[in-house]
Amino acid sequence: MLALALAALAAGAALAGCRGEERQPGAQASISSDALRGKKFTVGSKEFTEQLVLGQIAIAALEAAGAEVEDETGLAGSVTARRALTSGEIDIYWEYTGTAWIVYFDETEPLRSSRAQYQAVAARDRERNRVAWLPYAPFNNTYAIAARAADAPRLGVRTVSDLARLARERPQEATVCVGEEFRSRDDGLPGLERTYGFDLPDGQIFKLDEGLVYQQVADGERCNFGSVFSTDARIDRLKLAVLRDDRSFFPRYNPAVNVRAEVVRANPSLRSLFAAIAARLDDATMRRLNGQVDVDGETPDRVAERWLLDEGLIR
Repeated sequence: MLALALAALAAGAALAGCRGEERQPGAQASISSDALRGKKFTVGSKEFTEQLVLGQIAIAALEAAGAEVEDETGLAGSVTARRALTSGEIDIYWEYTGTAWIVYFDETEPLRSSRAQYQAVAARDRERNRVAWLPYAPFNNTYAIAARAADAPRLGVRTVSDLARLARERPQEATVCVGEEFRSRDDGLPGLERTYGFDLPDGQIFKLDEGLVYQQVADGERCNFGSVFSTDARIDRLKLAVLRDDRSFFPRYNPAVNVRAEVVRANPSLRSLFAAIAARLDDATMRRLNGQVDVDGETPDRVAERWLLDEGLIR
C-alpha cells in the first residue's frame, strides 16, 4: 500500500497562475500514512472520464493514508451520484459547484467568482443537507471559447472582449463553430453576445455536433473560433488556445470533494488530505489527465496513481 509523502506540499506554487481568490485555506497541509488506518470509505463518481479519474485519485489517496476503500465509481449521472451520497450508499465523491447551484438548488443566476460560488454552495448544502464541501480545485470545467493557438496573434485575440471587437471590426473573420446547446442556452452564445456586446450574423455561426467543433477549429476551414469545454483534452492535443473570459460570463464549475458532514467530523484529516490534492488540479493538469485516458487509452486508476506519485503526494 502506498504511503503519503510526509513532507509539506508546496501547493502555493501550483496555484501561482490562479487569481488570489482561488487560493485555498490549508492547501499546504500534509498527512501521515496512518492517519486513516482502520477506517472504511466508499468512493463514488459519475461515469465520464474526468469523474472517473477524480474518483480514482480519491481512492488512491485514501488507501495511501491507510484506509480501506470500496470502489463505486462510474455512477450514471449527477442525480444518481448525489442520491448515493445523501443516502449513505457512498461516503465521498467529487462534485462541481455549478452543478450543485443549478441542478440541486434550482438557481438560474450563477455567481461570477469561484470563491463566491463555492462559499454559497457549501453554506447551503451544509445547512440543508448536512453535506460538507472540502476545499475546491482551481480547474473549472465550464464552457469556453477557443481559437487555433497559431492564429490567435494574427487575429488579435486573447480574451472574449477581443473576439467581440473582432466581430464588430472584421466580422468576416469572427466565424464560430458551436455545439447545439451552446447555440441556444442562456449560458452559451446568446448570453455571451449580450454580455460582451456583439451580435454575430447567422452566416458566421456554424452549428455542429459538440464533438466535431474541436477539429473544425483546428482545421480552420470553416471557423476560427469554437465553443469547447475547458478541461477537454483535445484543447491541448489540437493546439487550441482558450480565450480568457475577462467579464466572467461563464458559470463556475470548480470541483470539490463532497462528504456527509458526520463522516468528515469523524475523520477531520480528510480536509487536509484533499486540500493538498485539490490545490494542484488546474485546467492544464486536468486536460492532461483526461487525455491520458481518452487519447492514450490508459486506465483512470493508473493515470490517477501516477499523477499522485509524480506530484509527491503519495509514495
